Amino acid sequence: MSNDPKDYTFRTPGHFLIGRSLVVHPEPSVLHTPENRLSHFQHVQKMTQHFWNRSSKKYISQLQTRMKWKISSHGLIQKEALVVIKEAHVAPSRWQLGRVLELHPGTDIVIRVVTVLLPSGKTTKRAVSQLCFLPLDNK
Repeated sequence: MSNDPKDYTFRTPGHFLIGRSLVVHPEPSVLHTPENRLSHFQHVQKMTQHFWNRSSKKYISQLQTRMKWKISSHGLIQKEALVVIKEAHVAPSRWQLGRVLELHPGTDIVIRVVTVLLPSGKTTKRAVSQLCFLPLDNK
């Protein structure tokens, strides 16, 4: 939404649904509850949980392309790119955003590790396989 490196906002599926980003509070899963046992509110919760599951598995996974054998990643990963940091034991709605600060190429010039600036101001080194690069423009 912005080219400012200090801006961590981006378009989410919630912008298309309600006009702003969704704020999700932890709620019990009703995905496996039969339809005839759900109240109207629980049915809406089930649709929302289904939407989050699909978006996290399909859309975010598509952002994490693996072009190992086709193209070198050297030109694809850029400084100041906005990324989502995938974490195995955290719900996708709680994954952190970050900006790429530094690239750390290996001896074969393939970038496998980057330094990421978090919104809190802290930096962390992460493997490129744990990052989803968000599309900012059509360059």
